[in-house]
Amino acid sequence: MTGWIIDLIEGGGYFGIALLMALENIFPPLPSEIIMAVGGLAVAEGRMAFWPLLFWSTIGTTLGNYAWYLLGNRLGYERMKPFVDRHGRWLTVDWRQVENTSRFFRKWGQWVVFFLRFSPLMRTMVSLPAGLAHMNVWKFLIYTFAGSAIWNGALIAGAGLLAGWFRQFEDYLSGTVIVLVVLMVGFYVYRVLTWKPRIFDEE
Repeated sequence: MTGWIIDLIEGGGYFGIALLMALENIFPPLPSEIIMAVGGLAVAEGRMAFWPLLFWSTIGTTLGNYAWYLLGNRLGYERMKPFVDRHGRWLTVDWRQVENTSRFFRKWGQWVVFFLRFSPLMRTMVSLPAGLAHMNVWKFLIYTFAGSAIWNGALIAGAGLLAGWFRQFEDYLSGTVIVLVVLMVGFYVYRVLTWKPRIFDEE
């Protein structure tokens, strides 16, 4: 594999992947699925080992989610709304979305922190209402780590199983990764430029 973006992901080693996974959960630079897929291919080709990759990627995921938990836990509802109103454009989140996720969290309980690690749309967002609800920090970290480990392990193993197929299209793989990253960045820029907060009904 010679693609520069793949070399960039691999070049940071385990710590670099942990950092990327943390950043992806705080402020998505590229999808975690791509990071883990590249890591899984590196495992299949003997350039990385499965368990260290799983451990460090899960540490990164947990730390990224903990940042959102900590924000909600420290600010609380009163101070959180002005924060979201002020920075919502860059987060592409409005207060209505925070409230909807908080209601979902309250309805289904603390175990949603574990189960939503398998949801592409809500796995990071749920960390904020967990903090707002002052969920026990150790429970949050354990549930987050356990759910993230299962998800990351599945992505690594899946990429390893498909490694032979990927090798047949090696010349196109780097281009595909670049296209996906460009699409994600483009989608984020579009969200920022077109973002309009929905008025929250406080009645």
